[in-house]
Amino acid sequence: MDSFKVSGRIIDILQRRIYPALVHVKNGVIEAVVEQDSCDDVLLLPGFVDAHIHIESSMLVPSAFAQIAVTHGTVATVSDPHEIANVCGLEGVRYMIENGKTTPFKFHFGAPSCVPATGFETAGAKLSAADTEILLSSPDIYYLSEMMNFPGVLHGDPEVMAKIAAAHKLGKPVDGHAPGLTGEAARKYAEVGINTDHECFTLPEALHKLNCGMDILIREGSAAKNFAALHELIGTHPERVMFCSDDKHPDELVNGHINEVVKRALALGYDLFDVLRAACINPVLHYGLHVGLLRPGDPADFIVINNISELNVLSTYIDGRLVAQRGTSQLYFEQAPPINNFKATSMAPSDFALPSRLPTPYIRAILANEGQLVTDEIVVPGKMENGHLVADVDTDILKIAVLNRYTPNAKPAVGFIKNFGLKRGALASTVAHDSHNIICIGTNDASMSLAINAVIAHQGGIAACDNDGSIACMPLPIGGLMTNTGAHTAAAQYQLVDAKAKSLGTPLHAPFMTLSFMALLVIPSLKMSDLGLFDGTTFQFTAGELASPYPQF
Repeated sequence: MDSFKVSGRIIDILQRRIYPALVHVKNGVIEAVVEQDSCDDVLLLPGFVDAHIHIESSMLVPSAFAQIAVTHGTVATVSDPHEIANVCGLEGVRYMIENGKTTPFKFHFGAPSCVPATGFETAGAKLSAADTEILLSSPDIYYLSEMMNFPGVLHGDPEVMAKIAAAHKLGKPVDGHAPGLTGEAARKYAEVGINTDHECFTLPEALHKLNCGMDILIREGSAAKNFAALHELIGTHPERVMFCSDDKHPDELVNGHINEVVKRALALGYDLFDVLRAACINPVLHYGLHVGLLRPGDPADFIVINNISELNVLSTYIDGRLVAQRGTSQLYFEQAPPINNFKATSMAPSDFALPSRLPTPYIRAILANEGQLVTDEIVVPGKMENGHLVADVDTDILKIAVLNRYTPNAKPAVGFIKNFGLKRGALASTVAHDSHNIICIGTNDASMSLAINAVIAHQGGIAACDNDGSIACMPLPIGGLMTNTGAHTAAAQYQLVDAKAKSLGTPLHAPFMTLSFMALLVIPSLKMSDLGLFDGTTFQFTAGELASPYPQF
């Protein structure tokens, strides 16, 4: 590889100083950083790192994700491949690793810890403790991914504890996932050696977990947006926080990534070095990433920006290779061979009918929250038609259904949900965390069957269907999670379906992202699996139809 030099003012985050310098790069490594009396009018700093992301949630394969991420100054990710693992098992994890190797971008994959996430749903695969140890033994795996089974940790489940022990034996960190967990339970969870959490949605919860020894990842994704609640940690605990997106749809990824979180933090007046430590340094040190920090002897992974106030990324380098320049990627995406696990068969409107057992029933409905993965619940009188419980558009009580996609001729579990705001039609998706069955919400049974059948016809995808039968659909042939196109094409396809969904009345910022988390049983309180309505607080199934508005718990 050719040698070259880059002139500019170095932002030395660790030494907390800015100075003019000439950076000498040879064979992909920073050979020297020589301080100068003058330099070019640009700033040089280490590249941004997303400290926790599921690449699959971008609907892009890793190489396509990399193609767009580098234009925003991102050089690396800490990536949990548990979405594809829940669909295709070990083969899915290896698929992500191998596709990631086709690009110079630095993916650091983890070993999924919870496949399936719970035993209360149907998944496409299972990773045992032995499987997890095989993955952790690989140099391509850097950590044990988010331990979502916090009840298993608290009760010492042998399989859970074996996975954690394997990570410790191999010297690899363990990521946490414990939304709302505080008090002695949080302390016990952390004491087994779980040292991060990205699920905090209040500042007191984050402060408590910091006191328990966990570092906090401030998440700002397409659906879960916790920056507003947690940004004070940048000023109070700069060495203990990182930035992550967790789940980011392609339409937002083409417009920005970690660079946008950095801009927001700086606009609030936080110290430049504290902000950049969270964005560039802390993930590298915590996870032992193979990412340079703009020091002699490091890989030449760095970015060039115009100034601190605008933070326009002029150039991005990875291992000394120019991978993006002035918003244009220098990386090339090639289509990947599809991988999938899909056996669902088409649905009729009658499959979503809910005959009532009671003459005047009440229903327990999921209460979705904008910008959050946590839900609440609401108990309301059920609307009846011909002895059946139906959606009530006037009160925004819609039907929700989850269909097992791994078994032919399965029947959906059906319940109710509030706060999606649809006035007509239905939405369906095969992105339904974490088992990725087919999830659908709708105002009527006919539209629900049309929307679900649209994604079944493509062996995966997202769809929005109006009452007149018109449908917008984005196929996701890779695992029912990812498209086989580049980022800009995927973003355009997604925007068409998103626009169709919003034309049906939903006010949600990212309705399909929010929908995908309505099946995530490990996040309280009320969710829906293919086996029924689930209470994430008590970790058990619960009745959806009640005789009284005051249920007995």
